[in-house]
Amino acid sequence: MQRVISCIRLALPKATHTIVWLLKLMLPVALLVSFLQYWGVMDWMAQYLSPVFTHIGLPGASAIVFITSLFLPLYSVLAVIATMTLGMREITILAIMCLISHSLIIETAVQKRTGSSVLNMLVVRIGMSFTAALLLNWLLPTTGFSVSHSTEQATHLSSVTDVLLLWAKSSMILIIKVSLILYGLFILQNLLNEFKWLDKISNFFAPLMKFFGLSREVSFLWFVAQTLGLAYGSAVVIEQVEKGIVNKRDANMLNYHIAVNHSLLEDTLLFVSIGVSMFWIVVPRIGLAFLVVWGIHAIRRIIPSVKL
Repeated sequence: MQRVISCIRLALPKATHTIVWLLKLMLPVALLVSFLQYWGVMDWMAQYLSPVFTHIGLPGASAIVFITSLFLPLYSVLAVIATMTLGMREITILAIMCLISHSLIIETAVQKRTGSSVLNMLVVRIGMSFTAALLLNWLLPTTGFSVSHSTEQATHLSSVTDVLLLWAKSSMILIIKVSLILYGLFILQNLLNEFKWLDKISNFFAPLMKFFGLSREVSFLWFVAQTLGLAYGSAVVIEQVEKGIVNKRDANMLNYHIAVNHSLLEDTLLFVSIGVSMFWIVVPRIGLAFLVVWGIHAIRRIIPSVKL
């Protein structure tokens, strides 16, 4: 029991530091995005992207869904989709794009702390979003899909006060969620280290990590990223890199994988709940993540001086 108490005590200050750092990043970004929506900037950005979307099997108006996903969590994306009339084929294509590139600013900033290049992560995530969309547009049949009619009215913020109140409400929920998840994660990580369970996890996932081109040392981090998401997974990566448990090269390769394929549980189920096929939003992400990591390995072998 003393060992458990010690694990909890040691985890609390580290978790608190990470929570404060993450919230300092998340809350201002959320406020900025709220004002961008209020000022109509995101609608303006979507108009310029509209022509591109017509080439990947999507109506131009759906660009606002992808733009929203770049800045905000997927719950906001579902809220936007609910205001539009789209076929399930179109929603499936949008889903895989958003699953790869959602919360881009926050998650890329977190990955930077582990040593990955911001530019590389942005290029991979946005590039793979459109690659996945092109792939699904080519593979998905054009008939046999239902049409999802709008079920909600778009939320219109009429004043700065409305913007601030909505942000304050969502911020309180975010603070509670981030705190609960990260305190739990850091305590769990300490317990796994203390009782030597991390080695068992690494051994269990070692064949899968080898298949993906990743080090067995990142097994637990990969599992966290798949169950709880990229931001929380990378927050734990930061701690393990700083402690020397995982080296920066292995952490960087993990970041390439989870940039494309993360949160296979919660985020995937959000779209499954509105009728999207799990197969089409899981298998392509796993396949593209596999290709990205092994592609990076190949480039490094061919051009040793390249920095990726």
